[in-house]
Amino acid sequence: MEKVFNGKKTVKLGTEKNPAVVHVKTKERMNEVAKIFEKNGWKYTIELQGDKPEDIADLEILLNRTKPIEAQNKVGRNEPCPCGSGKKYKKCCGK
Repeated sequence: MEKVFNGKKTVKLGTEKNPAVVHVKTKERMNEVAKIFEKNGWKYTIELQGDKPEDIADLEILLNRTKPIEAQNKVGRNEPCPCGSGKKYKKCCGK
């Protein structure tokens, strides 16, 4: 049986230990992408590959980070129903 958790913490993308890797086709695009990385203070590696398609997935991940979702408080069974009916939650919307 293979272990899923190895006990090691994943390294954040865009740091010294895990720089973002981007592949671009032209020097102009390389300069444009480099400005974005430097503006945000991320560590990166840009490779110029004119014969392969552009791959800027790491940059897109860094630019579109998801924000944590805040958990909402649960309504207790015997508390008033949040719908405003005046009944207990278990007799109204809690069914």
